[in-house]
Amino acid sequence: MSYSEIDRSNLPPGLADLTSFGLVEALYGRRSRRFSMGVTAPANPLGFASQHEPVPLTELEELLVLNGMAGNTGWHSSIKGSPLYAPHVSNYSAAAGGRAMPSAAGYHTSELFFTNDRGTYMFPTRDAPALVDGIPDDEGSLIEALEAHGKRIKQLSDHRIPTPPREPYIIAHNTWCANVPGSTLIIPVGDVAQQLIALLCFLVQNGHCIYDDVNDRQIPGLDRFSDIVDVEQPARALSYMETYALTECTAELSCSCLAGMLMLQATGLGGWMFDGINRFALYGTMDDPEAPGLGFAYDQHDDWTIPNPTGIPGVFEGLSPPHYPDMRAAVEAFAERKFGPGGPYNPDTPGPWKDSRGVRSSAQVHSEEFKDCVGVMAQYIYDTFGKFPGTVPTIFSITFLQVHHLDIDYYDELFEPGHLLDTHRSHMERWH
Repeated sequence: MSYSEIDRSNLPPGLADLTSFGLVEALYGRRSRRFSMGVTAPANPLGFASQHEPVPLTELEELLVLNGMAGNTGWHSSIKGSPLYAPHVSNYSAAAGGRAMPSAAGYHTSELFFTNDRGTYMFPTRDAPALVDGIPDDEGSLIEALEAHGKRIKQLSDHRIPTPPREPYIIAHNTWCANVPGSTLIIPVGDVAQQLIALLCFLVQNGHCIYDDVNDRQIPGLDRFSDIVDVEQPARALSYMETYALTECTAELSCSCLAGMLMLQATGLGGWMFDGINRFALYGTMDDPEAPGLGFAYDQHDDWTIPNPTGIPGVFEGLSPPHYPDMRAAVEAFAERKFGPGGPYNPDTPGPWKDSRGVRSSAQVHSEEFKDCVGVMAQYIYDTFGKFPGTVPTIFSITFLQVHHLDIDYYDELFEPGHLLDTHRSHMERWH
């Protein structure tokens, strides 16, 4: 079996259970279940040593969880608009497709990476067109959706990302259970630079700009844009907008993990969402041969306490230097993502409306003056702080989702009945 081609002649009976699994059971049954086959918990009242060998997830199991976290769910339905720029519809969104997790204004600035015993991969969906037509409601339509997503997976290496089971690579209480053999570790990563550019575009679209509250000064060069933004009374402080961008991005990442957790209850897989792995070990920005990570490029200044990851060249590049020559070029790339081929405001991109061409073409295209205005603010931030954004990371992760097969013996030995759902108890029978 592969991610792109599922063997329909040997589908597990558990697959048919998914479409009838209840939301209430998923919500009330959601728990962090860390004890997988093959691990040994520390010696305390909850200590236990598994007598089973680890059982890796199948590609089908992984695809279900990945789709639950960031799978394309059809066309994004867009924000309808504002009286300020009627008759145009809004032009905020940065992706034409919707995904399983929500995203502020449809910006969709995150992607998933995952690692297992077979290798390390990327699950790119933020720029995907509609990969499904309606809600999968039976095995056939669900398999078609999974295969469409599986074709997009990119393998980055043939080995698991190494995270030595000790501090500073893994927080102490997770050293026995995180990124262990047999598990799949899913790593949502957000481009905060893109999130901030999207917010700056939002401000300019509504006639506003920012000022530098960190250094207590106006952004130089904005006077020439007084016909499109209020330069006398800038609406937002730089630090406020950057915190806003980071928070919006964090919400997207965290909601992705929560959606994945609900899929774990439906499939009977174990796991939990957490932040107890050193994200710099996963990025590969520790300059440590024991933690090569994903191979992110990063900047490091003497007055910074932590490195600033900027992206993986050719794979996942943040909208900032060194991946773009300057911030004006990054703004241009963002505009191309919105208005170019496949973008949410390109007339040739299909959509969910009866007149999709009319809806998409009615969005106001960013003019050169508009992009110059956003570029001046973005370049000022980069020049002043040495990175973009200036006060928060360019690339960010906060929550991860680990998925594994549970050792039922542990829960029978130490927990009262009812801690596991029926799907957990029947998983090996229904899926293997």
